[in-house]
Amino acid sequence: MVALTVLALAPATWLNATAGPRVRTVADAPAAPVALVFGAGLWNGEPSPYLAHRLDAAAALYHRGTVRAVLVTGDNSRRDYDEPDAMRGYLLRHGVPARRIVSDYAGFDTWDSCSRARRIFGVHRAVLVSQGFHIRRALALCGAAGVDSYGVAVAAKHDVTWAYGGVREILAAGKASLEALWRPDPHFLGPREKGVTEALR
Repeated sequence: MVALTVLALAPATWLNATAGPRVRTVADAPAAPVALVFGAGLWNGEPSPYLAHRLDAAAALYHRGTVRAVLVTGDNSRRDYDEPDAMRGYLLRHGVPARRIVSDYAGFDTWDSCSRARRIFGVHRAVLVSQGFHIRRALALCGAAGVDSYGVAVAAKHDVTWAYGGVREILAAGKASLEALWRPDPHFLGPREKGVTEALR
C-alpha cells in the first residue's frame, strides 16, 4: 500500500522538484518576450474569476515592461465557446494594446498550449501565468516542449474551485509526466503563425 501511494505521488513530486524553483511573482518575474496565459473557463461569455486573475497578472507584467506581448491560449472548439477572444477583450479593457495580444484558439489543454506556443508561434522564452496549483505542471510541460520559462503563480481564493484544482493536479501529474516523456503532437497542429513575431516588432 505504501509503495502504491509513493508511486501515485511520484509524478506530482517530480513536478514540484523540477518546476518549483521557477515560480515567481509579478514583482520578481524575469523579463521575457512573451507572457503565456492559459484559459480557465468562461462565465456567460466572460473570463471566470480565476481566469480574470490570470489576465490581471499578465496585464501587470506588460505594463511593468517585463513582457512585450501576451499570448492567450484556450478552448474554441465550438462556436458558442471562445476563451481566447474573451481573454483578448479583457486585456484590451485593461490597457494592453491590440497589436501586443496574440490568440491561440487550439489550446485545448496545457500540453497543447505549450507545444503550440513553441511549434506554431515560435515562442522560445516566456513567463507563464496561472494559479499556484497549476503553474508547476505548466512549467514542466512548457520546458518539455522547448519553451524556457518562469511562472507567475496567481493567488487564488481557497474555495471549492481551488480544492478541486489541487486534487485535479495530483491526477493530471501522471498524464503530464507521460506527455513530457513522449512529447506527442497537440490535438491540432496546423501551419506556423507569425502573430507573436509581429507583436514583438
